[in-house]
Amino acid sequence: MKAARALSPDILDCIGNTSLLPLRKVVPKNEARILLKIESENPTGSMKDRMALAMIEAAEADGRLQPGGSVVEYTGGSTGVSLALVCAVKGYPLRIVSSDAFSQEKLDHMKILGAELQIVRSEGGGMTEKLTRDMVEAARVITEETGGFWTDQLKNTDQLAAYHAMADEIWNQAGEEIDGFVQMVGTAASLRGIAEGLRRHNDRIRIVAVEPSESAVLSGGKPGAHKIDGVGAGFIVPLWKKGMADQIEKVSTEEANTMALRLAREEGLFAGTSTGGNVIAAFRLAEQLGPDATIVTVMCDTGMKYLKTYRGKS
Repeated sequence: MKAARALSPDILDCIGNTSLLPLRKVVPKNEARILLKIESENPTGSMKDRMALAMIEAAEADGRLQPGGSVVEYTGGSTGVSLALVCAVKGYPLRIVSSDAFSQEKLDHMKILGAELQIVRSEGGGMTEKLTRDMVEAARVITEETGGFWTDQLKNTDQLAAYHAMADEIWNQAGEEIDGFVQMVGTAASLRGIAEGLRRHNDRIRIVAVEPSESAVLSGGKPGAHKIDGVGAGFIVPLWKKGMADQIEKVSTEEANTMALRLAREEGLFAGTSTGGNVIAAFRLAEQLGPDATIVTVMCDTGMKYLKTYRGKS
């Protein structure tokens, strides 16, 4: 039985210390051990709670965000929801730039938590390089007009500390036995931070980056439209570093959706599409490393954020 938590001062204290579970039924043919970090246990159901809190607290500590100040960000959804949670608790007004390309559930969640939204229209509902750059520019304009603190997640290195801590959690929970780590790339912060953290424990851990096959720019391909929320910006993001990953795997939106539904039906783990992509890439790594390998990947968020996305696919 999981130990009970002590009384928390507020909801922000409930961020982190999530479970690490082995997949039991959806497993690779060679029977390698796949462990899934259940980030849906965070308060908004997403790993982005970690980085949102880290960015805000770092800005408070060095004076970039003063009492009475406001916060600005562009986001595919989960970062915006997480920032909305943190800002609600701390009392900061939040302006969010997002798009109709992302799940309505996330947009609604941000508004319920008090964020003010500006929606940038997409081309056909897909995530593209142009959409990302349009959102960034809109956030820049709002910051200039309001004087708010722009968390600027594509460039903000304050969030890496949150993922270093997550790496330590993973290392300890896995019994200090990890052969590979797999993660989809959005801003690249989670992959970079967790990879750095795990390599401090064992520099031989194989790190695999995952990107949408429709927009495989990290692999040298051309940008394109895809429908995996929060990943595949369509260009090489600033936090990406050469050598950060040992290999890059490409997973299509259809493959990721199919695996996400399998996880729900066979494991009882209702996750977003990016998690499906993570598990597919973890299986590929398992084939390379063999049956004795232990591979960790991430359940990035809860599937409750994507109910309309999955409607008609079940």
